Amino acid sequence: MTTGSRKLNGAGKRSTRQRALIMDIIRRGQGHLDADEIFRRAREKEPRLSLSTVYRTLQMMKELDLIDELHFTESHHHYEVKPTREHHHLVCLGCGRVIEFDYPLSSYLKKEVPEAKGFEIEETEISVAGYCARCQRARR
Repeated sequence: MTTGSRKLNGAGKRSTRQRALIMDIIRRGQGHLDADEIFRRAREKEPRLSLSTVYRTLQMMKELDLIDELHFTESHHHYEVKPTREHHHLVCLGCGRVIEFDYPLSSYLKKEVPEAKGFEIEETEISVAGYCARCQRARR
């Protein structure tokens, strides 16, 4: 039984084929998929799946702390499996590409930012917007 299935069962929710499929798509997509892309990929395997089911499932998985909902520069949200390590995102304003990067930001804040001293930091969420190398070349 997967962690997701255990959390679903523990919350009184059934682990259905559709829920498992949506979680698998997010996991295999390596995060940063929006609801429409998750829906499109899920419909390839489960043609009767509705968009409202995808949205309800994403909301439930968010509430159960199985996934994170990310807010980048776009108006819609992206989803990724709840990370096991701190990481941050570079977001290209040209093509929309999202690149994860690691940096011990919480540790840095605790040590270097006077206002953070004595403040217990649980998590950080950073996204940096700019242009990837390909979009920089295209802009010249």
